[in-house]
Amino acid sequence: MRRRTVGVVLLAMILAGCSAGPPGRLETSLAAQVKRRLTVSGKKDRNPLPNDAETIHSGLRAFSHYCVSCHGLDAQNTGVPFATAMSPPVPELNSPQVQAYSDGQLHWIIRNGLYPSGMPASKDMLNDEEIWSIVTYIRHLPPKGALGEPKFYSEETPLPKYP
Repeated sequence: MRRRTVGVVLLAMILAGCSAGPPGRLETSLAAQVKRRLTVSGKKDRNPLPNDAETIHSGLRAFSHYCVSCHGLDAQNTGVPFATAMSPPVPELNSPQVQAYSDGQLHWIIRNGLYPSGMPASKDMLNDEEIWSIVTYIRHLPPKGALGEPKFYSEETPLPKYP
């Protein structure tokens, strides 16, 4: 009986020490290196689209249809209420960690998603040209907050009438 009590107490102590929280600097750095060097492919792939205003605008348009709910219009989480509460947090796409990826790696991440984060794969929703245009947009982001908040987070949307 005493062993059982000791076991229960030890288990309670272990579980009390378990809590989900944001990753620390070491964990974040290690995960970034593993992704950049091992798990994310496409490092040598080159963006076939021109690096011009039209492509940036096309990228913003595609980004605003697919990515805005998690990354905000400016790709820096402006107006996204849950961005920092995710584990791992939704990254600001102008961050040095994201910008360190090659264009091909960003394309691969957008197309295939990124595990174990909340980044979903877009390969069944966006075509290759849209993905490459988003990569171009990510390389030319506006200042944080310049595009405002996504309307669905900042304005109350009227509910449809229920039958």
